[in-house]
Amino acid sequence: MNELILQNKIKEVDALFAKIEKSSSIVVVDYLGLSVGQMTDLRTKLRVANCEMKIIKNNIVRRSAIKAGFEDLVGSLKGPNAIAFSKEDSVAAAKILYDFAKENDKLDLKVGVIDGNFVENSELLVYAQLPSRETLLTMLAGGLIATVKDLAIALNLYAEEKEQVSE
Repeated sequence: MNELILQNKIKEVDALFAKIEKSSSIVVVDYLGLSVGQMTDLRTKLRVANCEMKIIKNNIVRRSAIKAGFEDLVGSLKGPNAIAFSKEDSVAAAKILYDFAKENDKLDLKVGVIDGNFVENSELLVYAQLPSRETLLTMLAGGLIATVKDLAIALNLYAEEKEQVSE
């Protein structure tokens, strides 16, 4: 093999390895059958959520995944694949891809790595269907406020009852 080609492949593996290390999650998808317009739309939606999607040769992905310690990922690298990277929110890419796949049956979520843990398709779909972080925090705050409100009402009733007894 030409030395220049070999050096370029090594650089590609290292660059992808660095991207995997910096990402909070990666999702492997099968995009075969999507039009250029659909791919552009999907990439735009991902970009808005601070995610990105790249089409990278399976051999480069395989070598980078092994280097990053995600050997489980290698088995799913068959056929044309795209890799979505999420930089901040661990499940943002999975959510966007899942929502897009509901509208476009040509997109299939395969596997992923979320917060350093390999996840199969079934578990990836569970993550993708979770409410957003903001929604979960709102639900938690609502639950806490309801408890505090109930406590305040109970204390107020207790104070009123004590006043009536002392009169």
